[in-house]
Amino acid sequence: MKKSLKILSLALTAALSLSLLAGCSGNSDNSEETVAETAAEEVSESVDETVPETAIETAEETAVETESEEAVTVHVGSLSGPTTIGLVNLMNDVSTGANAGDYEFTVSTQPSEIAASLNAGDLDIALIPANLAATLYNRTEGAISVIDINTYGVLYCITADTSVTSIEDLAGKTVITTGQGATPEYAMNYLLEQYGVEDCTLDFKSEATEVLALMQEDPTQIAVLPQPAATAAGIQNSEIQTAFSLDECWNALDSGSRLITGVTVVRNDFLAEHPDAVNTFIEDQAASVAKASEDIEGTAELVVAQGIVAAAPVAAKAIPLCNIACVTGEQMKTELSGYLQTLFDANSESVGGALPADDFYYVG
Repeated sequence: MKKSLKILSLALTAALSLSLLAGCSGNSDNSEETVAETAAEEVSESVDETVPETAIETAEETAVETESEEAVTVHVGSLSGPTTIGLVNLMNDVSTGANAGDYEFTVSTQPSEIAASLNAGDLDIALIPANLAATLYNRTEGAISVIDINTYGVLYCITADTSVTSIEDLAGKTVITTGQGATPEYAMNYLLEQYGVEDCTLDFKSEATEVLALMQEDPTQIAVLPQPAATAAGIQNSEIQTAFSLDECWNALDSGSRLITGVTVVRNDFLAEHPDAVNTFIEDQAASVAKASEDIEGTAELVVAQGIVAAAPVAAKAIPLCNIACVTGEQMKTELSGYLQTLFDANSESVGGALPADDFYYVG
């Protein structure tokens, strides 16, 4: 191709030279116009012989294709916990080259850090609590959209008190937990009300580690903890058992909604500019979630490597209980909108003061 283009260039130069010579000679038989036309015909014939039209078209198409497929780095943020457990296989595939996607991952312990980075444009996609997603949507005037549900209910009631086997058994008791002003508090208050449980006191602690320490001192205390902390408590002290799952309690109400812990959101300006990159991420995320279920032992090792859990046996036991998912489209919209409606009815500020509009849900 380069050789042909060189020939074309030489032919054009020759044509120009002939034209200039004709103009200088003043010969009426070889006027400037006649010589130029002849030269143009010769150049045309030269192009036909040396650079086929199909080759030129192919080169143009290749250039356009290369430009459209230019790689974009997708900056992804997630919380150290179940939401990141669904990503660890993708993280590993990217780091080893098994996945060619251009991703940069940031794992944080605080939702506020992820939210700040998302607002600043440092993150393109983020895995955050469902109610935080709604709050950010309202506070940014619709600057983000939800692309999938990544985690359902991960809260479990644990205790060595064998008299507690259901949520109704919490009447008149104190429950230590985390997440004041977040999913644990909203979910517990909703379920206690729906099941008619009275005089249950929620004693909030700042971190799961604080709850675990208290449980080790007195395992007969009642706690509500997310996975994998709930599993860790039972491994540290075999007397501590799982009394019930809040996810199962929620589903038993048959309210048409689900208890949703985490969702995946995208900045709308990034989505508008790079829709293919976003859709590819959703596919990669779904594959990572599927692999976590298929290869629990391998995933457990990756969870430990990410610092989410200290020991592989704890991770392996907790992974099936984490309810990680990648639910998209209309199902995502139906389940998430129902959950947010429940939170809104209980406390409108839990979702930022208003229910998100339809454009909050990216259904593809």
